[in-house]
Amino acid sequence: MSGDLVIQIGQEALMIVLLVCAPMLGLGLSVGLMVSVFQATTSIQEQTLAFIPKIIAVFVAILIFGPWMLSIMVEFCTGIFTNLPMRIG
Repeated sequence: MSGDLVIQIGQEALMIVLLVCAPMLGLGLSVGLMVSVFQATTSIQEQTLAFIPKIIAVFVAILIFGPWMLSIMVEFCTGIFTNLPMRIG
Protein backbone atom coordinates (compact mmCIF):
# COMPACT_ATOMS: atom_id res chain seq x y z
CA MET A 1 0.00 0.00 0.00
CA SER A 2 1.56 3.27 -1.09
CA GLY A 3 1.67 6.47 0.88
CA ASP A 4 -0.49 8.26 -1.68
CA LEU A 5 -3.25 5.72 -1.19
CA VAL A 6 -3.17 6.12 2.58
CA ILE A 7 -3.34 9.90 2.23
CA GLN A 8 -6.27 9.61 -0.20
CA ILE A 9 -8.20 7.30 2.15
CA GLY A 10 -7.48 9.63 5.08
CA GLN A 11 -8.66 12.62 3.09
CA GLU A 12 -11.89 10.84 2.15
CA ALA A 13 -12.41 9.84 5.79
CA LEU A 14 -11.98 13.44 6.98
CA MET A 15 -14.46 14.68 4.39
CA ILE A 16 -16.99 12.06 5.50
CA VAL A 17 -16.51 13.10 9.14
CA LEU A 18 -17.11 16.75 8.26
CA LEU A 19 -20.17 15.85 6.19
CA VAL A 20 -21.67 13.68 8.92
CA CYS A 21 -21.02 16.19 11.73
CA ALA A 22 -22.33 19.23 9.84
CA PRO A 23 -26.07 18.90 10.68
CA MET A 24 -25.46 18.48 14.41
CA LEU A 25 -22.92 21.29 14.57
CA GLY A 26 -25.11 23.60 12.51
CA LEU A 27 -28.18 23.12 14.67
CA GLY A 28 -26.14 23.41 17.86
CA LEU A 29 -24.58 26.62 16.59
CA SER A 30 -27.87 28.19 15.57
CA VAL A 31 -29.62 27.26 18.83
CA GLY A 32 -26.65 28.54 20.83
CA LEU A 33 -26.76 31.81 18.94
CA MET A 34 -30.49 32.21 19.56
CA VAL A 35 -30.09 31.45 23.27
CA SER A 36 -27.23 33.95 23.50
CA VAL A 37 -29.30 36.66 21.87
CA PHE A 38 -32.20 35.83 24.22
CA GLN A 39 -29.89 36.02 27.24
CA ALA A 40 -28.42 39.32 26.10
CA THR A 41 -31.79 40.94 25.51
CA THR A 42 -33.34 39.77 28.78
CA SER A 43 -30.18 40.15 30.91
CA ILE A 44 -30.53 36.56 32.14
CA GLN A 45 -27.05 35.29 32.96
CA GLU A 46 -27.88 31.71 33.89
CA GLN A 47 -25.05 29.47 32.66
CA THR A 48 -27.09 26.28 32.43
CA LEU A 49 -29.68 27.91 30.17
CA ALA A 50 -27.32 27.65 27.22
CA PHE A 51 -26.64 23.91 27.52
CA ILE A 52 -30.10 22.34 27.68
CA PRO A 53 -31.44 23.75 24.36
CA LYS A 54 -28.19 22.82 22.60
CA ILE A 55 -28.34 19.26 23.91
CA ILE A 56 -31.96 18.96 22.77
CA ALA A 57 -31.13 20.43 19.34
CA VAL A 58 -28.24 18.01 18.80
CA PHE A 59 -30.44 15.09 19.89
CA VAL A 60 -33.15 16.18 17.43
CA ALA A 61 -30.54 16.49 14.68
CA ILE A 62 -29.37 12.94 15.39
CA LEU A 63 -32.96 11.71 15.21
CA ILE A 64 -33.70 13.54 11.97
CA PHE A 65 -30.39 13.07 10.15
CA GLY A 66 -29.41 9.73 11.74
CA PRO A 67 -30.46 7.47 8.86
CA TRP A 68 -28.72 9.71 6.34
CA MET A 69 -25.53 9.83 8.42
CA LEU A 70 -25.59 6.07 8.86
CA SER A 71 -26.02 5.47 5.13
CA ILE A 72 -23.09 7.79 4.35
CA MET A 73 -20.83 5.98 6.83
CA VAL A 74 -21.93 2.51 5.70
CA GLU A 75 -21.34 3.47 2.06
CA PHE A 76 -17.84 4.71 2.88
CA CYS A 77 -16.92 1.59 4.88
CA THR A 78 -18.35 -0.71 2.23
CA GLY A 79 -16.33 1.08 -0.42
CA ILE A 80 -13.17 0.76 1.66
CA PHE A 81 -13.65 -2.97 2.25
CA THR A 82 -14.68 -3.83 -1.32
CA ASN A 83 -11.83 -1.89 -2.93
CA LEU A 84 -9.17 -2.94 -0.43
CA PRO A 85 -8.04 -6.08 -2.32
CA MET A 86 -7.66 -4.09 -5.54
CA ARG A 87 -5.76 -1.31 -3.81
CA ILE A 88 -3.36 -3.60 -1.97
CA GLY A 89 -2.62 -5.96 -4.85
